[in-house]
This record gives sequence, C-alpha cells and structure tokens, in this order.
Amino acid sequence: MQHRLRAAPTAADRERAAFLDEMCRVLWRAPEDGAAEGDELIVLPGARRPRLLVPPRRRVAAAAVRQYGEPRSRRSRLGTKALSLVLRSGAGGALFRDRVRLGPAGRDTIDGYLAGALGCDIEISMYLGAPRANRKPVLQLLAGDGSLAGFAKIGVSPLARRLVMAEHDALTALGEASLETVTVPAVLHYGIWHEMPVLVLGPLAVRERRVPLPPARLAQAMGAVSRMDGIAPAALAASPYWSRLIDRVEGVSASPPGADLRQALAEIADRAGDATLGFGDWHGDWTPWNMASTRNGLLVWDWERFARGVPIGYDVLHHWLQTHVVPGGMEPRAAARETIQRAPGLLEPFGADTRQAALTAVVYLAELATRQIADGQAAAGARLGDTGRWLVPAIAEGAREL
Repeated sequence: MQHRLRAAPTAADRERAAFLDEMCRVLWRAPEDGAAEGDELIVLPGARRPRLLVPPRRRVAAAAVRQYGEPRSRRSRLGTKALSLVLRSGAGGALFRDRVRLGPAGRDTIDGYLAGALGCDIEISMYLGAPRANRKPVLQLLAGDGSLAGFAKIGVSPLARRLVMAEHDALTALGEASLETVTVPAVLHYGIWHEMPVLVLGPLAVRERRVPLPPARLAQAMGAVSRMDGIAPAALAASPYWSRLIDRVEGVSASPPGADLRQALAEIADRAGDATLGFGDWHGDWTPWNMASTRNGLLVWDWERFARGVPIGYDVLHHWLQTHVVPGGMEPRAAARETIQRAPGLLEPFGADTRQAALTAVVYLAELATRQIADGQAAAGARLGDTGRWLVPAIAEGAREL
C-alpha cells in the first residue's frame, strides 16, 4: 500500500488535479495566493491523486464519503466504510492534510447560489471522475447533520451545458409521463448561474435493500421508456432518425474514423435501408452504474442522453455492451462484434426478427461512435474514446453482413 501511495501520479491523476484547479476558480472563485482565505475542502486521498472533495466538518465529511457513488465490489465497500469511520472519528484532519482554499465569505460562489435556490444552508462535496469530454462538476449537497439533500450538475463547458439542459428537459417529460416501471430523480431547481445552467436533483433511495433484476424485468422497464411517446414504424433509410444520423456523421467526417463511419452508413443504407424498424425513445446511457434495483422499485438516473425517435432496443444493446466492456473487461472490439451477434436474443422481447435485430445493433453502434467522435472523447483522454480502434471496424464488418 505504501508503494502505491508513493508512486508517481498517472496522466489521469494529473488531469484530475488540473480539473480540480479549474473548478475551484469557476465554482468558488478561489483566491490567488496571498488573498484573503475562505472555507476549505479536504482533498481525498490527496492532492497528487484527487478523487473526492469533502467538507472539513467530520460528521458531514463522513456522510459525504458514505453516500457518494455506487461501490462496485466488496473491497470498495469496505474501503468506503473504513474511510468514513476515520473521518467521523476526527482523525481525518491529521491523515488527510491536503486542502483546497475557497473564496472568502461573501463572494458569489456556487454554494451561495445553491443555498438561495434551495432555501437552506448546505455543505458541498464533489467527486472527481476520469477524463472525458462530457465531464462536469456533480456536487453532492448535504445538510448540516450529514443527510443527503440532493445533487447539482453545472454546465461548465459547451458540451456540458447542452447535456445539463437536455437532462432537465428529459426529466420534465418523464415526470409528466409518470412511468410505473422506473423511478427518476425529481427536479428541485433549474436556473442559470454565471451563464451556466444549474440542475438540482432530489436524491433517489439508492441505499434501500437491493433485489435481483431479472432480464425480463429490465427489458420491460426499457420497453416502457421506449413507448413513452408511442412507436412509429418506418423504413430505416426513409426515417427522420436516419436523416439526423447522416447529418451528424457528415459533421464529423473530416476525421479518419468519421470518414470510415460515413462509408459504413452508405453500405448500411444500400444493404438494409428498406428494412422496417420501430422508432421510440431511449435513456441513452442505461448502464448498471446508472440504476439500482431496490425493494421499492427500479431507480434510474443520468438522463442527459435521453432522445426520441430512435430504433427500439437501443437501451438493451447499450446496457449489454457497456456491462461487458467496462466492469466485465471484455476486449472492446470483440464486445462490439458480439453485440451484433447477440442482438436477436436481446431484442426478442421487442418483437424484432433476426434481420431487424442485427440492423438495429449495427446502427446502434454507429449512433454510439458518432456521439463519441462529435464529443471529442479521444482528445479528452476517455478510455474508450478512440472509436477507430473498436467501434468503427465492428460497424463496417456488421454492415457487410447485413
């Protein structure tokens, strides 16, 4: 353990530290050296490998660690519990000495804005995620007793602004639809702070006892979302969706993977453009880490990629691919190819035949690749951002087999 702590920071560590510095200036108007100091936040586990900011007050700091995120293994759960106990005991101040200084009291900071929006005093914690183009500050909002008041997302970049606004619109529509199969976060506040959209969401009951989620129940919930605005059958090449996808691919075709993707789409249209598919809605990023199956129902969050008028079954395919590539560790290109091969079984609950299922899977991969290229995920250092190494080859191979 000591060897790991003393090892040189990785490129991702350095990028997280740079993002932290930037967010301190943007959100808290952090003072320059020598200026008057305000509050501080503890950097966990330290400034060289920043992962989480927590308030210095031990009860709130312990609650911030305990309530943030979804531990994915027994080891991570035990580590989270141990860290929370250390902070609650008061020993955290001595063990974790790195701090970030915030602007002095009275400055126009995100804390003050959120307190005014919610009408109560709050403490703030922030997780520092891995590098990716769509990264944005997601703040955990805590009351003085450590209870969770909600989460705030701030659109600090052009892409993040679009996603925060899109999630607000999606959750508004979902709230009006009153789906019985899924529970989504409530919108507590939506506003603009320093030209940045701010979305405050109520907490979901993710700490409720978990229950198994059979594939049939998951497919039922995804089907309910897909039917939220009804199902519209159409030939793929004649559909509004295909026109939008072609336009988006044209927008990225100057890049090598974009040019290859444009060629693959032309082959898809030639081989299967006349095939009829059903078009509906999808979550856009339905993964195991964006949901929780509890005794009180299925909770689903992170709706910023929600979209209407896409081929039915995208959510099922996305969930399978992401599950096997991210926590499953499957080689990405092989996983993309297997997504196409497994599509008939995955999409059977949606009434797709073998040809429709394979076509839907190939076009889904094209949708994902277009998103990754347009967002600039490769340049941002995202682990799966280089679509030319895994998604585009699988799409080209799949298109030739339609």
